[in-house]
Amino acid sequence: MTAAPNWVNGKKVKPAYFIPGFLLMAVGMLLFYFALLSGQDVMFFSICLYLLGWVISTWALLDVILTSSSSTRDKVHAYIVIGNVLIGWLGAFAYLLWLLNGQSIWLRSSLTAGIWLFLLPIFLSVSHRMIPFFSSTALQNYEPKRPYSPLFMLLAGMAAHAFLSMAGEIRYLWVSDLPMAVLSFYLSSLWQFGRSLSVRLLAMLHIGFAWLAIALMLYSAQSLTAFISGHVWLAIAPLHALTIGYFSSMVLAMVTRVTLGHSGRLLRADKTVWLLFLGFQFAAIARILGDFPLVRASSFYIIAALIWLVSFVLWDVKHVPIYWKQRIDGKQG
Repeated sequence: MTAAPNWVNGKKVKPAYFIPGFLLMAVGMLLFYFALLSGQDVMFFSICLYLLGWVISTWALLDVILTSSSSTRDKVHAYIVIGNVLIGWLGAFAYLLWLLNGQSIWLRSSLTAGIWLFLLPIFLSVSHRMIPFFSSTALQNYEPKRPYSPLFMLLAGMAAHAFLSMAGEIRYLWVSDLPMAVLSFYLSSLWQFGRSLSVRLLAMLHIGFAWLAIALMLYSAQSLTAFISGHVWLAIAPLHALTIGYFSSMVLAMVTRVTLGHSGRLLRADKTVWLLFLGFQFAAIARILGDFPLVRASSFYIIAALIWLVSFVLWDVKHVPIYWKQRIDGKQG
């Protein structure tokens, strides 16, 4: 994988230093998993390597953005992404600090920042940018709408959730999460969720995004219950709605579309892909149900894990060989 090409003065440019940065991050991640068995010294080295690669890769990405001839308005999503990439680096650095001094505040800050100040803002920005665009190419008489006010309010809500979580104020998370849930439902409606169901590949993106609103509603319900009764329920069901439901569904939908498009194939989810995607939704539902107070059944964890593994393995069997072949339309890319 290399950085996306950028046109500068009529020439296609790729920052070559993205590749060593990416490789350093990959080696760092592999060493990290090895360090889980070998010891803290290797883990410390792996994270330092990972952070160095992150800096190099971020500089390459920033170079693409700054040298792009696009207007400032067209770069809004790119600026949001690069900003949150920098915050993500700080979150990873906080994990390094936890290894050094053992203070739990750094571990909690790292985990919270990784989700609410890094991954979630980036997924939201990409969704805000691409879902209306993809919808306009698949649906007739569709006007792509990307209102920036809901985007910025959602980003502010995510920051508020992060700081409340780091402060341990679970009882007040609904203050940020409930408005975000409403805004997420609004965007799904604005982007015409119902019409997307007529095109499977597009429906996968819209269904994936719908999980964001569901997750935020679960977070809100959990927080309101804690605010009223002092008890926390649902365990980590909201987190799984966010990570398995939203993150993983969007990755599966987006990678499927990109794989088909950049290999010269028709942008169409066949029956197999559609069934795999629907099966994956059941994995998210099963894992969430496993944390509901009236269920609490470990069998749901096993069911979710099995569906997850089967869905992704079958997706890989079907699509990974595409990456080893030339485009079927004879074009480059």
